Amino acid sequence: MGSEKIRVNNILEMKRSWRKISVVTAYDYSTAVLADRAEIDIVLVGDSLGMVVLGYGDTTSVTMDDMMVFCKAVRRGVKNALVVGDMPFLSYQVSREEAVRNAGRLIKEAGVDAVKLEGGSHLTGVIRGIVEAGIPVMGHIGLLPQTADKWSGYRLQGKSWSQGVKIFEDAVALEEAGVFSTVLESIPSEVSKIITEKTSVPTIGIGAGVHCDGQVLVSHDLLGIFEGFTPKFAKKYADLSKSILDAFKSYKRDVQSSKFPMDKHTFHMSEAESAKMIKTLAKKKGKNS
Repeated sequence: MGSEKIRVNNILEMKRSWRKISVVTAYDYSTAVLADRAEIDIVLVGDSLGMVVLGYGDTTSVTMDDMMVFCKAVRRGVKNALVVGDMPFLSYQVSREEAVRNAGRLIKEAGVDAVKLEGGSHLTGVIRGIVEAGIPVMGHIGLLPQTADKWSGYRLQGKSWSQGVKIFEDAVALEEAGVFSTVLESIPSEVSKIITEKTSVPTIGIGAGVHCDGQVLVSHDLLGIFEGFTPKFAKKYADLSKSILDAFKSYKRDVQSSKFPMDKHTFHMSEAESAKMIKTLAKKKGKNS
């Protein structure tokens, strides 16, 4: 999209013009700056930060306060990409009013451009409420990480024809409720192909095959930073965990052997000021004198 600010209408137009949409997660200012410089279309502040940044076992423990901090950091680093903030578990399930209020906080206080929430047809009322408040919504169906661990586990969804039909129906329901795009996670490519062809809003795949209108990856998987596990659908474009570990080890060796800091890393007084300080301190009575 070049140097122009990407908006929801640009994302919709990308589907109509058959242009693939690139999405990555970011949780901090520095990563957000780099993603934006790479001209990534959408930067998602995902609640996956609970696992890859905060060290939780799942995403359920992430709070609205957590999301506010990380969304603000990413917003400060992004100039052009569309910034989407995840709505964490229980920030939108309790009531339509609370969902609108929390979505509004992410927009008004954290500065994101849109919000994302997980769930199918049962959430259409909530989605309509948020959209009617003027807030763009990205949907998310298939595997739902916020609740997967409590029900079926992190498994492929839609393997049978009946399950595939249900996911398709969810996609249609979200479209009718007003989402501007839908994430399809861990579903067969045959299902995502039909959804992509039959719905007018862009589909963003993560473990959903090549037929989606776009793809999203967790940056820590893409960069090879997170070592907890690597999903089958993730491709490592770098192995930064090894590079970072090697750098830390080299730093420790240099500190222990006094190779760091070198003179080029050191600040100095002028010779006159140094001599004056030494002369002054020599007259003072120290602890060891």
